[in-house]
Amino acid sequence: MASALGASGYSDIFFVVFKLPNLFRRIFAEGAFTQAFMPSFIASKQKGVFATAIFLRFMLILVLMSIFVTIFPELLTKAIAVGWSDEKIASSAPLTAINFWYLDLVFIVTFLATLLQYREHFATTALSTALLNISMISALIIYMGNEPKTIIFALSIAVLIGGLLQVTAHIIAIKKFNMHRILIGGWKYRNKESKQKELKEETKLFNRLFFLFVWGNSMPQLSSFIDTILASFLISGSISYLFYANRVFQLPLAIIAIAASMALFPAISKALKHGNETLAYQHLSRVFWILLALLGVATLMGIILSEPIVWLLFERGNFTPTMTKDTADVLSMYMLGLIPYGLAKLFSLFLYANKEHTKAAKIATVTLMINVTISFILMSYMGAMGLALSGSIGGFIFFILTLKGVGFDKILNILNLKKSIYLIVGLIVSAIFLIYINGLIMGWIR
Repeated sequence: MASALGASGYSDIFFVVFKLPNLFRRIFAEGAFTQAFMPSFIASKQKGVFATAIFLRFMLILVLMSIFVTIFPELLTKAIAVGWSDEKIASSAPLTAINFWYLDLVFIVTFLATLLQYREHFATTALSTALLNISMISALIIYMGNEPKTIIFALSIAVLIGGLLQVTAHIIAIKKFNMHRILIGGWKYRNKESKQKELKEETKLFNRLFFLFVWGNSMPQLSSFIDTILASFLISGSISYLFYANRVFQLPLAIIAIAASMALFPAISKALKHGNETLAYQHLSRVFWILLALLGVATLMGIILSEPIVWLLFERGNFTPTMTKDTADVLSMYMLGLIPYGLAKLFSLFLYANKEHTKAAKIATVTLMINVTISFILMSYMGAMGLALSGSIGGFIFFILTLKGVGFDKILNILNLKKSIYLIVGLIVSAIFLIYINGLIMGWIR
């Protein structure tokens, strides 16, 4: 994508129209739906009926939203890119309508993935993400030599094709694990009078928990979304710098922190449900040190090697050395928030497993308000770098408030002097090594 579009007005257009469905994809796929649905599904006495009812209600809402956006795409585009001209909004609106339908597909994927996670099967969901990427890469390869306008239209269609491939992969996995019987049974008995009273109570509880969870657990995504809106007031290419840098930032966050929290959540939920809090903390402690070490090394790599990383990934075709430098500066600011965001994700599991969604929502509200305020201040002085730095500052605030909500004693019980010394020494050695490597690489590429 960087090779085909660079960091230009056209790349800004695609990243804006893809931003909203991508926001919901990250909210759904990174745990918001799963961590609200899983405890209710585990506790449900009629799992099939409950699951089917939730699926039908969500799909109805999403389809109606998609139809509305298809009819009035300019309204949504203007809301996302407030600083754009009317001409640019008009050229972006049709792409907004196309991309928004991906939201319907990603919900189906997330719903089926949650059922598979209940059976502690994660591979299909993890691998299916590649199907979206393969679809988009294929479109870029086929249309690489065309005009940028044609390329971003082809990318939008590829997003929908990738979504359909993801749905297909999950349907196959559901059939393999015989989970389809739950859905078929739920559809068959959904209107049975004896089931309705219990279903009403279960869905009422889920609805309350879900919306609180979405707000409480989606602070990083909402912060990034607001950054896109604010970046529309900056120079052309700023949105692209934020997008490219955030993609690199999201890689270690996803494969380390989000993967760990998603894999841990079913085990912690089941342990707390059976009153075994000691087992739940054992799960947390076992992962904490591995997570902290991996995130620490990833942070050092992202900051020290920011320019070589961006050069290796993006600098070709229409992506120039100047764009590399600007994107690397933004990446360095993002990487400062990797450890706090990752650890906050881990400790927040206890809030959601204990169904303390209201507390999590309050934490997110305070963090977001502070983060937006800082963004307005820093963007005036540092441009896109300021928006990225404000996000990292928000990450530290988010982590501290999450620890306060869970209880500082939780981390004090995990901390170990011997392990801490090993970790610090290991990170210092890693930093020295990475600085040396960066000097060699920069001398070679420039």
